[in-house]
Amino acid sequence: MNPWTDRTAPSLDDFEEIAAAAWAALPERFRELAGNVPCVVSEFPDEETMREMELETEFDILGLFRGVGLPQGGATPFTGQLPNQVWLYRRPILDYWAESEEGETLGQIITHVLVHEIGHHFGFSDEDMEAIEAQAALEDQR
Repeated sequence: MNPWTDRTAPSLDDFEEIAAAAWAALPERFRELAGNVPCVVSEFPDEETMREMELETEFDILGLFRGVGLPQGGATPFTGQLPNQVWLYRRPILDYWAESEEGETLGQIITHVLVHEIGHHFGFSDEDMEAIEAQAALEDQR
């Protein structure tokens, strides 16, 4: 019997568990910097996000940082400002994973999206984020 025969796609709850594990594997200093930026898992981006980001389809985005990044003065929220959040979009991530020829695991892709969305919050360069992902991969192997 094929091992995939009786499997189902990871649910939203599964994604939250994978995201929590990915978060725990990130370097401690990065997690301390990020503080309590909550991560929300959703099937797809909402209509407002689709319009704001000028997306052609709901599969065009894997994740999103919503809020004011620290480089833009987001350390202290303004009155009436919603708290910063990171969104992970389950279906687009699953689609990306299925189409990827890199051989990445679902956990690696979720880590990548988390690091990049939180990295945008801090204004990190792509090189900084790649180094954080590399540290997370080493931590995950331990």
